[in-house]
Amino acid sequence: MFAWIRKLYDWTLGLASRPTAIYWLGAVSFAESSFFPIPPDLMIIPMCLANRERTAKIVTVATLASILGGLFGYWIGFYAFDSIGVPILNFYGAMDKYDQFQHYFDLYGAIMIVVAGFSPIPYKVITISAGVFHFPIGLFFLLSFASRGCRFALEGVLLWFFGQKAQTMIDKHFNKLTIVAAVLLVGGFVAVKWIAGKA
Repeated sequence: MFAWIRKLYDWTLGLASRPTAIYWLGAVSFAESSFFPIPPDLMIIPMCLANRERTAKIVTVATLASILGGLFGYWIGFYAFDSIGVPILNFYGAMDKYDQFQHYFDLYGAIMIVVAGFSPIPYKVITISAGVFHFPIGLFFLLSFASRGCRFALEGVLLWFFGQKAQTMIDKHFNKLTIVAAVLLVGGFVAVKWIAGKA
């Protein structure tokens, strides 16, 4: 992983222990849906483990902020693609085969939104693309709400019921878990390039 990505990763993880963590979670969730490379899950997990009684609030904040960030990504694609969208998509390797990616999005846009919203695929690539290709914004909102909400709610439920076991596992295997998280992050970037290549 690039050194600056690692620093950003560590910085984001550190936000989870701050008194203002819930506000930072909202900011990270918003930004991750439009340009930020680190997923909010990195904060959700330790925040829920530290205070399981706030799990519902944590999941709700992450979901709503992520959806709003997705709408901002949509706006970037719709109104500011050349100035803002192109550099972001270039960073994630999604501009090399732009025409093919557009064709693929036209055919499977709804599926791509759901998959990206629930998986490690960088969601901002899809939110920006949805705006560029004028995907119906109402349907985009509903699909984003469903996929992001299910993803974060599933994490919250698992942490609620298995919190102590999860805490023990993290304490024992922290280094391994950070490696897995890094692999998932990089794997998301690779997945976007693979999808573009298959278009």
